[in-house]
Amino acid sequence: PNGSGKSTLVKGLLGVVAHTGTAQIFGADTARPRQVPWHRVGYVPQSMVHAGNLPATALEVVRSGLLSGRHLFADKGKAARAAAYDALAAVGLEDRAQDPVRVFSGGQQHRVMIARALVRRPDLLVLDEPLAGIDARARADLADILTRLHGAGLTLVMVLHERGELAHLVHRDIQVSDGYVHGGVVQ
Repeated sequence: PNGSGKSTLVKGLLGVVAHTGTAQIFGADTARPRQVPWHRVGYVPQSMVHAGNLPATALEVVRSGLLSGRHLFADKGKAARAAAYDALAAVGLEDRAQDPVRVFSGGQQHRVMIARALVRRPDLLVLDEPLAGIDARARADLADILTRLHGAGLTLVMVLHERGELAHLVHRDIQVSDGYVHGGVVQ
């Protein structure tokens, strides 16, 4: 249910918010963030946040996914541009690379954010409510993209209210209710 702590759980795992207890990603304790191989993790937040009419293009948003505290200029150069175009191609938006993201539909903005998460070629993609706020056609397109990525070996962790078009990708279901985790295997 809404407000149960699903997004907070994921944000705690990713070190975005403080948490109690322990969490590990690829065997590294998230309490020691410098030891976590963050380059192996892609994160797609629930909604795309951009500053009003900021004229950032899809390519610029995706290239920003290469930045980190350790690599301040990782988004520059031919290799970064090629990686960004590859990520946009993976979500079917390479032909829209130079368009400002503010003109994109909600579904297209979700795809740009997935490309931003994919630009580092992660092993794990975490998506927070990827179906929220997008129409049926965009949901189907997104399901096709995620199915293809999963088929290519990418592990997906998704926060979902409803499985909908992504039900076939759910192999393990962890339910959160009133801040408590309940898990199981989907048959």
